[in-house]
Amino acid sequence: MAVIKMLVLLALGAFLLSPASAVKWTPAFATFYGGGDASGTMGGACGYGNLYGAGYGTRTTALSTALFNNGVSCGACFTIACDTRKSTWCKRGTSITVTATNFCPPNYALPSNNGGWCNPPRQHFDMSQPAWETIAVYRGGIVPINYRRVPCQRTGGIRFTINGHSYFELVLVTNVAGSGGVAQMWIKGSGTDWITMSQNWGANWHTGAYLNGQSLSFRVKSDDGRVVTANNVAPSGWWFGGTYTSGAQF
Repeated sequence: MAVIKMLVLLALGAFLLSPASAVKWTPAFATFYGGGDASGTMGGACGYGNLYGAGYGTRTTALSTALFNNGVSCGACFTIACDTRKSTWCKRGTSITVTATNFCPPNYALPSNNGGWCNPPRQHFDMSQPAWETIAVYRGGIVPINYRRVPCQRTGGIRFTINGHSYFELVLVTNVAGSGGVAQMWIKGSGTDWITMSQNWGANWHTGAYLNGQSLSFRVKSDDGRVVTANNVAPSGWWFGGTYTSGAQF
């Protein structure tokens, strides 16, 4: 019996130490932009505008083509740690979780290993300077990192900002928890069925329907396949430029 117990303990230990049970990290590189106050990170290819107003603050990053996924990764969250085994510029014992809010475009005029950091197929994070300085020393400029995608923690419900004009509703989706990324959206007026929206750019989705004077509901599918429905988020008197907070969340 003692031998059997020992074998069980050894098998359990082997499982716990196996790669399959370990947290999976992916190697990449990181640089920074936007200045010490991160003012240069506002706006961006996801369309969030003022990142403080959108709730993302300075813990943000731009993603290279390999990670951006044509904007579907907008709003996704990543935990990043500097690889102290490969660089002396890393700050030991630190990591930070950031939200994807921008795109780091390729620069084909420069080689991928010398300035063209975001050239495909490189997985690269161009972090806000305050976020980057959490894990690395400013003078390092570029550092090797390990990252993993993590669930986003958000306060309150998903928010919808309605821009555009009659017959062209352009809806910006923010404050998405869970995977953070939006893969598909639908809109429904109080007098219509569900209408499939098209991604316009970044986290903006549009439809060509005429929905003036109708209360609006939204359905959101995240990039991990989950779906939530936010009913009657915008009242019948909604206006273009208005932001409406739902009670729905992942």
